[in-house]
Amino acid sequence: MKKKKRYWLAERRFAAGFKSSRSFAQHIGLSPSYYYEIENGVKNPGGRAAFLIAEALEFDMSIFYAQNVHLERTSKA
Repeated sequence: MKKKKRYWLAERRFAAGFKSSRSFAQHIGLSPSYYYEIENGVKNPGGRAAFLIAEALEFDMSIFYAQNVHLERTSKA
């Protein structure tokens, strides 16, 4: 998978009042380095992480997986 920063995720985090990815990660109980990798497109979140992020930022966690499916389909075309 090609690395693609999730700008939309950073924008939602910032809008929720978290200026740093570190403070947000600590707030939801994730490792700051793991959350940083998710936000920067290095890693995809596992189910628990996707749930925690989506719940805190009030969006449907399936967006993580819907994007992954789209990217996979695009790269195989």
